[in-house]
Parts: sequence; structure tokens; C-alpha cells
Amino acid sequence: MAVNPLFQRLSIITGPEMLDRLRQTHVMIFGLGGVGSWCAEALVRSGVGKISIVDSDTICITNVNRQVQATSRTLGAFKADTLKERLLEINPQCQVASFCKVFSKENAELFDFDNVDFVIDAIDSLSHKLDLIELCSRLKLTFFSSMGMAQKLDPTRIKTADIWETSGCPLARLVRQGLRKRGFQGHFTAVYSDESLPLRVSAADIPCGSAQCLCPARNRADPDAAVEWCSSKKIINGSAVTVTAAAGMILASLALRSMYEAPGESALE
Repeated sequence: MAVNPLFQRLSIITGPEMLDRLRQTHVMIFGLGGVGSWCAEALVRSGVGKISIVDSDTICITNVNRQVQATSRTLGAFKADTLKERLLEINPQCQVASFCKVFSKENAELFDFDNVDFVIDAIDSLSHKLDLIELCSRLKLTFFSSMGMAQKLDPTRIKTADIWETSGCPLARLVRQGLRKRGFQGHFTAVYSDESLPLRVSAADIPCGSAQCLCPARNRADPDAAVEWCSSKKIINGSAVTVTAAAGMILASLALRSMYEAPGESALE
């Protein structure tokens, strides 16, 4: 079986048959920030043949420190469309669909869940995150969910566990509480960190969303509306690419290893 030279080094570990399976695999990623963007890159660099990426936001200058598609040249562009261009530069044969939309239970029909193998949840919004978790569970889809990676500096504190066994992560606690209120009793793997750092900066100290904001006008009809989301936040948390990217890589690894593993063994062990 001929091996695409882009993935020759991976095929040494997995064998060419696994690369063929990866080429036929469809992964859908919701949220393309510091976690989701790196997850998408890792999956495409690992030979996944079809990927759908979903995020309604545009690139802010404050995204550059941690999001793979954010550079000084892409400010103001939509995250999903910009990341699509990058992924196709990595593997032009990959089928990449970008959706510049917010996922919610009201617009779930816009996404082709019938033909997806894995779902990655890297959504920040709690209500939309809960909507996606409920939908994936109801459809019996294999999915992996990222918890909070802000206010972290140590990537070695990142762990994986069933959502009900997570601890030390504020977002995971809110997710568990929200799921209980909705009567959810399912199980899924969460990626989380139990590291706790003190909040050092308040939103008032940060130019993002203020008159001093460094972002150019965004690709939206009302330039003033572009900063409302940032300026309305009570707290803007700090974040480090060493943590967010590590979480994205772990999410990608979970999807990949679930394919690599044969009964009773793992090809990556």
C-alpha cells in the first residue's frame, strides 16, 4: 500500500493500513481557540482526511499568544476560515469545512452529525458546551471535551478522566452542575487541569474591548459591536500557549488512539 510521504514518519508507528483509516475519518471540532485550533492542526498533520471546524469569532490581537491561526497578518479575519486555509496548506487533499457560526441546540441541524466519527468539544460558553455534550450523548457519538485551560502555566498538570471524576477545575465543576440540572447521567472523557493560580489582573487593567483596544475593525457590519463581547466580561483570564496547545494535542491524541487501539492493546503504548 502506497504511503503519502506527508505521513511517512507516522506510518512507521501505525502501519499503512491505519493511515488509510485516518484518511477516511471525519472529525468535527467546536471551538477554535487556544485548545481547538491546535487540536485541528494535530489531527490534519496526523492524516485525518476530513475535518469540520466551527467557531463564530474573529481573530483578535490578544489571540496571537496561543491560537495557531492568529498572527499579525490575520487580525480581524474569521478564525474558522483562516484555520481552514492553514490546514489545506498542510494537506491539500484533506477535506476541510469551516463554519463561522456559534453552535447551539437551536442550530444543530446545520452540522452533519450523521457522518462524523469523532467530535471535539473546545467550547468556552457553558450553555453551548452543555448543549453539545447532550447532543453527542444522545446521538451516541464518540466525543472528547476540554475543560478550562485559562489561568494555568504547567501543562504537566493536565489530566484525562470521566467528567464525574474531574476535580480542581472550576469549569469542570460548572459542567457537572449544569449536567445534573439537566438530568444528564452519561459518561464521557474530559481533558482538564487541576492547577490553580491566583487571578492577577482585572478586566479594567486590560485594553481588550476598551477604547485602547489594539484590534483593527473586525469583519462585522457594526464595528462598535465587535468589542461588546470583550468589554462586557467581568473577568478576562490569562492564558499560556504551553497549556492550551498541550490540551489540544491531548484531545487529538484521544481521538487518534481510540482508532489505533486494537482489542486488549494500544499501538501507541
